Amino acid sequence: MAANSWFSVLTSTGGSLTSHRLFSTSLRPSSFFIPKADSQNQNYKRKVLNKSSSSPPEKVAGKQKFSRRSKNEGPFANADGRSSSSETGRSQSTAIKSFGLQKKGKGIMLDSKDQQVYCTHTAPDYSLPWQKQRQFTSTGSAFMIGDGKLLTNAHCVEHDTQVKVKKRGDDTKYVAKVLARGVACDIALLSVESKEFWEGAEPLSFGRLPRLQDAVTVVGYPLGGDTISVTKGVVSRIEVTSYAHGSSELLGIQIDAAINPGNSGGPAFNDDGDCIGVAFQVYRSDDAENIGYVIPTTVVSHFLEDYERNGKYCGFPCLGVLLQKLENPVLRACLKVPSNEGVLVRKVEPTSDISNVVKEGDVIVSFDGVHVGCEGTVPFRSSERIAFRYLISQKFTGDSVELGIIREGEFMKVQAVLKPRVHLVPYHIEGGQPSYLIVAGLVFTPLSEPLIEEEEDSIG
Repeated sequence: MAANSWFSVLTSTGGSLTSHRLFSTSLRPSSFFIPKADSQNQNYKRKVLNKSSSSPPEKVAGKQKFSRRSKNEGPFANADGRSSSSETGRSQSTAIKSFGLQKKGKGIMLDSKDQQVYCTHTAPDYSLPWQKQRQFTSTGSAFMIGDGKLLTNAHCVEHDTQVKVKKRGDDTKYVAKVLARGVACDIALLSVESKEFWEGAEPLSFGRLPRLQDAVTVVGYPLGGDTISVTKGVVSRIEVTSYAHGSSELLGIQIDAAINPGNSGGPAFNDDGDCIGVAFQVYRSDDAENIGYVIPTTVVSHFLEDYERNGKYCGFPCLGVLLQKLENPVLRACLKVPSNEGVLVRKVEPTSDISNVVKEGDVIVSFDGVHVGCEGTVPFRSSERIAFRYLISQKFTGDSVELGIIREGEFMKVQAVLKPRVHLVPYHIEGGQPSYLIVAGLVFTPLSEPLIEEEEDSIG
């Protein structure tokens, strides 16, 4: 029987586990967890479920479910939108070199490279937008990338009021500043001004995208102790996957190494000692185990290059269309598509730039010269295929692309400019605090997913 599956933010709280649901769809019992942090005080006003630490995390999260807007309304829904962008043909070394990353020898060297992040959070109260919720603290992981900067997960420093980091083997906590926060890709860039913190420190080097069955080692500060933890596994899968924190879909690496609360933001290494990504979430299900996810270096390098280009994080662009697969030969014949390729444009967002050049009923058969298959996939590496939205994730905001389309049996090429999607009901509020207006005793505030969650009983 079909049951609910949901994405969850998992926070461990000194004796209790808390789940923060992100959205649900109809599947077998399963859930994505963001192994966020070891939290000290979680008595804030969100509608969460606190449970004894003796209960398994998946059972705790399973006690409370909340249906949010479905991300998969069609066979190929939002195939374009929730993608990261790192321009095709651009080497990720551009962004990496700008932060002074150095190539090291073989083997994993943990000294002074991996840090523990201590964050104090004060989340807004969306129901009472003029005030905030009670503070709580959490811990996560981070690592140095050079030039006085560190990387961690965005959910580790969400709604932060104070961030501190501590090096391995040091008892001093240093104040850190959040320079950029990428919600969609769940990456945050930190800086530490203290020169003492960087004494004897060496940044990690980024490696290539791994292959299936490549060995991977995850390093961080998860539950179970106070010192650094190392777990080992292999690369199980590489594909476009759902990012629970940002409600987006980007390239992800699935591994079978253990990832637990507190591992978030920690590096994952290959056998050469190069960092291949950032640990950020796990998948819980009654039918599966040992499924963890790592943000690959291609997504990380896009985030860094975006920050270098604009001095801030601008986000990932989208195509602005709803797409459908064209596996049915009768449908292809009806649309006058001569070959076994292309995806059907079911809907065009009226606010997107592409609305001027693409219409409903068009068939997209190529993207910047790359042919799109009828299953909505494109070639990936030597003998693999990947979802079409991966190509969009290789672009930056403002980039122009060439689309090959078939309209009423006629082939043509059109130009389109990619920009980020603007959600009418956002999943995250920019700036952290929602705006509000009081008129004659009535309070008006923008509709958002967090507000819907807080007012679940009254809004439905």
